[in-house]
Amino acid sequence: MKKILAVLVLAALPALVWADLKLFACEPEWAALAGEIGGSRVETHSATNALQDPHYIQARPSLIAKMRQADLVVCSGAQLEIGWLPMLLQKANNPKVMPGTDGFLEASGLVLRLESTSNVDRARGDIHPQGNPHVQTNPHNVSVIANTLAARMAALDPANADAYAAGLADFAQRWEAAIGRWEKQAAPLKGKRVITHHKSWVYLLRWLELEEVANLEPIPGLPPTATHLSELVSKFADRGADVIIRSPYQDERPSEWLSERTGIPAVLLPLSVGGTDEASDLFGLFDDIVERLTEATAR
Repeated sequence: MKKILAVLVLAALPALVWADLKLFACEPEWAALAGEIGGSRVETHSATNALQDPHYIQARPSLIAKMRQADLVVCSGAQLEIGWLPMLLQKANNPKVMPGTDGFLEASGLVLRLESTSNVDRARGDIHPQGNPHVQTNPHNVSVIANTLAARMAALDPANADAYAAGLADFAQRWEAAIGRWEKQAAPLKGKRVITHHKSWVYLLRWLELEEVANLEPIPGLPPTATHLSELVSKFADRGADVIIRSPYQDERPSEWLSERTGIPAVLLPLSVGGTDEASDLFGLFDDIVERLTEATAR
């Protein structure tokens, strides 16, 4: 009897362990989105986590191995990963997921990218000529990307196409309801003036009709300097802004320093899934962003 049970357990293991589609995400938001659509049928791995700056990671052997096994790679794009993704693709040598194939999806290319420019002068700092890559901070962008992602998953794994379609429909229904709730909750934020650490939030600000009035970085990618922060103290001594925001992987000291000297509240916002304990999935990400912003600006 024990031998029969053992055989049955072993027979069931492939169904329990092996997913039908292996997805490599450059950022955790895309791994989370694939999980919403595919459930247990997709195995996801994110190259970065929300406590890391996605501009700067190493092409580690573990990442090379994951990409080599992947059926689909999903990245934000717009050169966000330019410092490590090309090397990772080269070393993994997986022809299924090279740019230009069905196995590679650039998420930001599916929506309207803001701040694109033809001026690539490096004196302007860490700019993205193709546009700002942080498209995940507007949930309407996530809706658009979800549609293409589900279609790509179905094309690569046609045996589960119906399941992916059903997963997308379920996600879309819950997501649209959540967007309505977030927009109602965030209505008092309209017109609020924001100081950001880095230009990571342009899509969130456009969505909620907030105004970015300054950055802690003197130029994009350059850490805040004492001179620049002193200039901001003078400029905003009369509380000419409503909130200072930063991401989890950014140094808290500049925003706290400026807050102490101007009285403008400083708040940490999760830029991706996992950025805070509350942002454990895509829904929690926006729940927490809206709640933290509304609480900070109500002080």
